[in-house]
Amino acid sequence: MGKAIGDFNLIEQDDRVMVCISGGKDSHVMLELLIALRESAPIDFEIVAVTLDQKQPDYPEEVLPAYLETLGIPFYILERDTYSVVKSVIPEGKTTCGLCSRLRRGTLYGFAEEIGATKIALGHHRDDIVETLFLNLFFGGKLKAMPVKLRSDDGRNVVIRPLAYCRESDLARYAVAKAFPIIPCNLCGTQENLQRQEIKQMLQAWEKQYPGRTETIFRSLSNAAPSHLLDRTLFDFTGLSVERDDSLGLPDIRVVNL
Repeated sequence: MGKAIGDFNLIEQDDRVMVCISGGKDSHVMLELLIALRESAPIDFEIVAVTLDQKQPDYPEEVLPAYLETLGIPFYILERDTYSVVKSVIPEGKTTCGLCSRLRRGTLYGFAEEIGATKIALGHHRDDIVETLFLNLFFGGKLKAMPVKLRSDDGRNVVIRPLAYCRESDLARYAVAKAFPIIPCNLCGTQENLQRQEIKQMLQAWEKQYPGRTETIFRSLSNAAPSHLLDRTLFDFTGLSVERDDSLGLPDIRVVNL
């Protein structure tokens, strides 16, 4: 995490970092590591934990507040019934993640402005980034992954992903060792036909056959060669030329010994 923060300048002096806690393993690990990192960091920054209660059925409302109380940091529980909205709009059997994430993101972005947060920390990890690369490649026709640092379209928020260099398997083991209070999602967690699940299974099969492949793919995202792709907005193919001496002509002989 420290290396990712340093490489991308994710957290700066006097930042107020709003850490989004979903109740899943990744956000739990992110919050604890950020709290630990703050103790030894060469800069001062604030941490504010924020959880969005989406009013899912059987959601254990008392679990996260009780846990966050033990951490000694400010925290907020936002309540918004996005669950009913999603269920009323998305037909049964269809993927709910797209609409759910947009509603959740809008609520969190707005609250970040209310509390003066300079950064919004999300718990996506290395495997999420690689999966997103293939999702965009296979289903969207785009060569892009998940940014480690991003300014929102309206320019009013900066999103950071401090776990970008962390493997999901490491986070899972750490979460088990720490016995975090994990809260599953009743919307996306039960959808077995998600495109992301297909990509995850593909990568797991590759990793089993070729250990280290996921890490190799991840490293490639830091070694892009625009001149070897086809995006004309990234590289000036039309202006690509070399200078020649116009006074030079063709040799008289047809066999040239080089």
